[in-house]
Order: sequence, then structure tokens, then C-alpha cells
Amino acid sequence: MRVLVTRPVLDAQKWVKDLASAGFDAYALPLIEVRAAMDEAPVHKAWKRLAEFDAVMFVSGNAVAYFFASKPTVAHMFTVQSATKTRAFVPGPGSYHALMQQGVAAECVDVPALEVGQFDSEALWAVVKGQVKTGFRLLIVRGSGEHGAAAGDGVGRDWFADQARRQGAWVEFVVAYQRVAPQLNEAQKALALAASHDGSVWLFSSSEAIANLGISLPGHDWSRGRAVATHPRIARAARELGFDVVCESRPLLVDIRASIESLR
Repeated sequence: MRVLVTRPVLDAQKWVKDLASAGFDAYALPLIEVRAAMDEAPVHKAWKRLAEFDAVMFVSGNAVAYFFASKPTVAHMFTVQSATKTRAFVPGPGSYHALMQQGVAAECVDVPALEVGQFDSEALWAVVKGQVKTGFRLLIVRGSGEHGAAAGDGVGRDWFADQARRQGAWVEFVVAYQRVAPQLNEAQKALALAASHDGSVWLFSSSEAIANLGISLPGHDWSRGRAVATHPRIARAARELGFDVVCESRPLLVDIRASIESLR
């Protein structure tokens, strides 16, 4: 069974490898392109002010990678030995492993437990809400959509910020990267058109990717398409584009495998 992984290029590679190991004919069809932020000055300023914050929430692995790409040579942060006890909040294992690759101490990180199987802002809030009190200072590192607008999957991030503010926190955002719609080449368009009706399964982990698919192939009939979505909001976006068969799945490989198998 062919499976199309729609995550950005670097993120898609691991999923393609894992799905191929599970016996699927997996291909990467990135529907989001990730680039450095148009203005990197705010990230440099955020690093200089990092000690002011009680916690930094990284919305994704890309947020980690692009934020740390601007890390000063001397920045003793997110270590057990540091005198500044700023916490790192992440919504799932991808962003957690990205922090580990940057040398962040695991003891400084809050992340939903793997066995919970839900990796989003709601799950993260359940883990950290006890820390957030009046005067708590939170920095949220996020991406932006094309033309500087908030990225399409920012609903959960805004919800998280609202919860923090309701408990008396002071919240700031900084844009570390931008997400743009890719320019699909002719081979990619042919693959997408074929996969819309030949029994392939689309793996969607972002509603922004679904929106970009609609932009790339405007007016196309997706009613014969089949998809697995890793969040109810994403599943809703797939149905709104026209996908008739959409299976919701937890974002764990074992669950995604089972969801894909259910569509045979």
C-alpha cells in the first residue's frame, strides 16, 4: 500500500523510513516548506533575554532547530548546572529529541508522556499547568506562515497562551522560522493526482499541509482520496477539502500503522 508523507522534507524522512520498515510503500510529498525567519533579529534578542523567562515553549522540532541556530557562543541555558532555571516545554517526542540533539538536559524539559499518545498543546498544558502561576513568564517559539502571518496550525499554540494568561502568566511570542507552500514540480503533481484516486493513503499531520495541497491543485476532486490524520482538527480540514475517507489516529507509529491497515 502506498503512503504519502506530507510533512516538511527533514521531518518526512524519518516517517518514510519507519513506514517502509513496516512494509508500506512510503513516499515523501512535502506540502510545507520550512525556511529561516525573514527577520532573525527578534530571535537574537530573545536569546539575550532568555533568563527573564520561567519557560520557553517550542511548538515543533523546527522551532527548536531554528531557535538554536541563533544561539550565542556563550549561553548557559537549559542545563542542570545553570543558575538560570528556565524550563523548556515541548508538545511531543519530535521536539523533545530535537532538544536532546542541542544538548539540553532532559531534567529541564517538560513533555507529554509517550504512552499518552497525544502530542499537542492540550496534552502539554495538562503536564505543565501546575507550574504556571501569576507572574509566570513564558516565551513561545513558533513559525509563521507565508507573508509573516501566523502559521496555519497555530490554533493550539494560541490556546496554550490563553490558558497561561488566564492563570496570570505573561506570554510573549518569537518567530524562529517560516512555513510556506511549496512549488510542486510536475512529477510531484502527477504523484498527487494519481494518489487522489488509486487507493493510496495520505498521512496528514498538519492542516496547513492540507490547505497547501488545495492551493497546489485548485479545483481538484478529492472525494476518492483516503487519508490518516493525526488530530481531529487535521481530519476536519481533510474532509473540508473533499476527502471522503479520513481515519483519525494518535501520532504514534504503531497507531498510524494500524490506521493505515484499517483502510485496506
